[in-house]
Amino acid sequence: MSHTKFLTGRAWNSRIRSQNVTGKEKWIGYLLGPCGALLINSILGGTFLNQYWTDVLKIGGLWGGAFLVVFPLVSKILDAITNFIMGWIINRTKNKQGKARPYILLSAILVPLTGILMYVVPDMAPEWQAVWVLISYNLFFSFAYTIYNMSHSMMVPLSTRNSAQRGLLAVFNQVASVMVTGIIAALIFPMAILPIIGSDKTAWMSVMSVIAIVMLSLMLLEYYYTKERVTAELDKAKTEKVPYLMQIKAVLTDKYMILLLVYCLIYTAGSTLKNSALVYYCNYVLGTYNDGITQMLISVIGGIPMGIGIFAVWPLAKKFGKKNVSVAGFILYAVGSAICWMVPRNMVVVIIGQFIKNIGGLPCAYIFMSLFSDTFDHLEWKTGFRSDSLAMSIYSTISVVLIGVGLSVLNACLNASGYIPPINVGSLSEAEAILAQNGWASQLPLDVYQQTIGGSFTVGIVQPESTIDAIAFLFVGLEVFTGAVSAILLAFVGVEKTLKRKQDVIRERQKEACEAEGKTWVEPEIVMEEEQRLADEEAEVIFCRELKERCAKKGLDYEAELAKHTNALHVRAEKQEKKERLAKEKAAEKERLSEEKRAAKLEKMTPEQRAAKSARDAARREREEAHWEREKAEGEASYRRMQEILKAYREKKQQEE
Repeated sequence: MSHTKFLTGRAWNSRIRSQNVTGKEKWIGYLLGPCGALLINSILGGTFLNQYWTDVLKIGGLWGGAFLVVFPLVSKILDAITNFIMGWIINRTKNKQGKARPYILLSAILVPLTGILMYVVPDMAPEWQAVWVLISYNLFFSFAYTIYNMSHSMMVPLSTRNSAQRGLLAVFNQVASVMVTGIIAALIFPMAILPIIGSDKTAWMSVMSVIAIVMLSLMLLEYYYTKERVTAELDKAKTEKVPYLMQIKAVLTDKYMILLLVYCLIYTAGSTLKNSALVYYCNYVLGTYNDGITQMLISVIGGIPMGIGIFAVWPLAKKFGKKNVSVAGFILYAVGSAICWMVPRNMVVVIIGQFIKNIGGLPCAYIFMSLFSDTFDHLEWKTGFRSDSLAMSIYSTISVVLIGVGLSVLNACLNASGYIPPINVGSLSEAEAILAQNGWASQLPLDVYQQTIGGSFTVGIVQPESTIDAIAFLFVGLEVFTGAVSAILLAFVGVEKTLKRKQDVIRERQKEACEAEGKTWVEPEIVMEEEQRLADEEAEVIFCRELKERCAKKGLDYEAELAKHTNALHVRAEKQEKKERLAKEKAAEKERLSEEKRAAKLEKMTPEQRAAKSARDAARREREEAHWEREKAEGEASYRRMQEILKAYREKKQQEE
């Protein structure tokens, strides 16, 4: 789709036309829309897929257990390669609909289709089933979901330069993920669906196919209710291709980017292994197989903070800083995990520990992407070009590769520790014979088990202690260490301190470049406002034409209908004006109260205390200014080097031409 003229018709245009982030954009484009692909990935492509392999297809022991250990890891290496390729493609795409949005539209068809293929495995020899699993898994993850994930990940950085609005979009995006993984995938599906499908293959195929088809419409909502403002801004300015090696150097030599990428590696490793082990932990350590209760309790009670945290985490981040809130959060994260690990079979203790851990996980869940996006602006200030696509490719690659690593480690642990999959039989007498033959014990008395919707019985087996210990460490033990390391790494990420100054420098460079071409510089906000006005006028002309045609067909009074429409527009404008006025008044009142509070606090101080405070404030400002001067000198030197390299690159290209 690079330099493509596809998707130029009005039918493909975004339904978001405002230069500022709108309510529809937040609620539909970044909350509801992403639930489609995320739900497909969480249920069809998540830990339930591994359960399908080990407990339904029963290929966990294929080739001595090597297949499910080696194949996910090898597949994710291929996935990592396609992530970089997709990032490269997005970075070079120029389309009316943006750089990333066209690929969200493409993936709306590919993701559901390939998701279904992973479950409609034909009845044939295990070796041939393994071939089907290998191909369908890579079609989904290395092809279809890579297209979606890379384009979806770019939407927050490309949405706007406004850090506050970008932060809100990151929150809504993460809420979508929490809704899917914390409510549907980890609550409704295991409580309402798993108990009735057991390990019946036909039931699994039917349920997963229905989910994939239904989610297609939500993926289309994400396409239509998002907008790439940064892309539009860059299209207005003079831009040029930047060699990929230069972008790699820019990303991998920046201290903030390195710290954040290493953090992603550590945190994602812990969370991926935990998520992979969740179903097995609930089925064998804390509860019984597909009991419909254990995973629901872990998800609901332990996950309550993730639901209510959206209302607290962003105000805290504004007051104390994204980095500081994240560091404090990860300390709680490690403490909560340690509580769970001490008594991994006690439901009450584990729920308390999960509650504490998830409180600590709020900042990384809701504000990390905003902090990461701030680093993109920092890199642009330092180099003179955007490296968003490459940075997101690396970030996405870490995530996808570690999913494969997580599955490989989990399956290796299950196989090495002697994991016994459940048995799926036509009658309980058959189950009794199999148990006696192998010397196994069922988790519950056989007469307790109920038929699945397919008419069979699924019986869970009591696992060896070695399997119990391995699963418990993967689910609750490992994150004690990853939480502590994450807190240490993020403590050194200070990108927020001087971000506003860097954004001002970027804007000034854009102005200088524009004026150097003999053009008149107009602030991007003003340009977008004028474009918005013209778009509104065009939309009104189209509406009036269509209204006149509709009135002619239905015999309605055009003037009367137009008057209704005009009145509705006036009412809407008045409401918007009132809303904006009240918001300004509220902000002014908040600032007044804050000023009064500061004044009252100073009034209570003694002269000595006020002098000491003034000295501390002056020393702090001096330190901040000194820090900025050092960073500014380093950044300007880096900018000059990068521009010299770009100049040499341009001259070489001109000579070749």
